[in-house]
Amino acid sequence: MENGTSFESTAPYIVGIGASAGGLEAIESFFKKMPINSGLAFVVVQHLSPDYKSLMAELLSKHTEMPVHRIEDGMAVNQNHIYLIPPRQNLTIFHGKLLLKEQVRTEGLNLPVDIFLRSLAEDAGSQAIAIILSGTGSDGTRGIRAIKEHGGMVMVQDEESAKFTGMPNNATGTGLADFILAPDEMPTQLSSFIKHPYSGSLETDIIPQGGTSITRIFALLREKCKIDFTYYKPSTVMRRIERRVSINQLADLTDYVRFMETNQQEINTLYQELLIGVTCFFRDEFVFQEFNEKWLPESIGRLQGEDLRLWVTACSTGEEAYSLAMLLAEYREQSNHYFRIKIFATDIDHSAIEKASAGLYPESIAADVPPELLSKYFSRKEDNFQVTQKIREMVVFAQHNLIKDPPFTNIHMISCRNVLIYLQPVLQKKSWSYSIFR
Repeated sequence: MENGTSFESTAPYIVGIGASAGGLEAIESFFKKMPINSGLAFVVVQHLSPDYKSLMAELLSKHTEMPVHRIEDGMAVNQNHIYLIPPRQNLTIFHGKLLLKEQVRTEGLNLPVDIFLRSLAEDAGSQAIAIILSGTGSDGTRGIRAIKEHGGMVMVQDEESAKFTGMPNNATGTGLADFILAPDEMPTQLSSFIKHPYSGSLETDIIPQGGTSITRIFALLREKCKIDFTYYKPSTVMRRIERRVSINQLADLTDYVRFMETNQQEINTLYQELLIGVTCFFRDEFVFQEFNEKWLPESIGRLQGEDLRLWVTACSTGEEAYSLAMLLAEYREQSNHYFRIKIFATDIDHSAIEKASAGLYPESIAADVPPELLSKYFSRKEDNFQVTQKIREMVVFAQHNLIKDPPFTNIHMISCRNVLIYLQPVLQKKSWSYSIFR
C-alpha cells in the first residue's frame, strides 16, 4: 500500500471516470482544471493494453498536485486522491475499498468501466458520480444507468471535444446524462454541484401531505405528461426531485417550482428521471431459470391449441420482453412442441417504447446475454447489436398506463416486477395482483 493511503474511505463523493481511446488527453484536460482540495476522490478506469506497462500515473502527475496511485487490492479511497486501474484487472468497490480481479480473456467482451460503475452505484448510492470520456464502443453505458438508478450524477464528454465518440455518444443516447461538457469545463460544474446538494427535509411518508410545492410539482407533471406521480414510491420520487434541485443550483423546492413553471424542458427531464427503470437482459438469472424450468413446461402442457400470451408491464426499453421471447423460441425448438407466441410489452413512456421496438442495443449487452443466444438472436449493426426479426415479431410493444388503461385479456402470464416496487400500496392493490412472474 502506498504512503498516504488509509484503510477507511474519507471521501464524501466518489467520482468514477471511464475512458478508452483518446482518453488520456481528456483525462489530463480534466485534472488540469480540477482543484486539488475539492474533497472528491477520483477513480480512473481506462482501457489499457495488457501487454505494456501503463505510464498513466507518471503522465497524470505532471498535470495535478493531487496524489496519484496505481490501485492495489484492498486500497481505501480518500478525498483529494486519484486512483488508476492497473492493466489486466477489473475493479470493484466495496465499503469504500477498491478490489481487483484478474481479467479472464476467454470470457469475451470485457467492460471494466461498466463493472466498476455498477459496483460504485451500489456502494456509494447518491454520493456516486460517473464521468464518461473519449473512447470507442459502449463501455460505461450500463454503468451510468446503475448510477442514476441509485440517485447519483452523470457527466459525459461532448461530441465536439472527444477524439473518439463511441463511449460518449452511447452514454448520451441513454438520455441519462446530467451534464454534457468538454473535459476542461467539467471541474467547475462538478465543484458547484457538490457545494450545493439539496439538503432540505422532505415529507416522504405520504406525498399528498408533503406541502404545496410537491403538489404543484405533481400538478405540472400531470398537466404536461398526463401522469399522476402522487402515489409512486415516496423515497424514489423525493430523491430524484432533490437531485434535480441540486443539479439546477436552486435553493429549495419553491424555487424549483418557479423554475419548472418557466422551463418546459425541466418538466420533461424530471419526468424521464422518475421513469428510470431497472432493466437489462436476463436480470436476476434465477428468475428466468425458474420460468424456463418450471413455469414454461407446465403452462405449455395445458395449452389447448391457443397462442401462449404473455404481458410484460413497465417494459422500459424491451430487454425483459426480448429475454422471454428468446427463452420461448429456444424451448419451442428444443421440445419439438410448436405453439404460437405473443408477448405484449407495455410502458407509459413513449420514447422507451420506440427504442424497444427498434431492438437496437449497445455492444455492452454481451455481458448480460449468453454467448449462444447473442450469436443466434442478434445481428451486428456497426457498434451495436440488433434483435433479429424472428424475435421482434413475437413482441408487440405499446404505450399503456397500467393504472388507468384497461388490461389485456386472456393472458397466461403477466410480469409486473419492474413496476410494483415503485408504487405505494394503494396503487399496488389497484394494479393486478395475479402476476405469476415477479
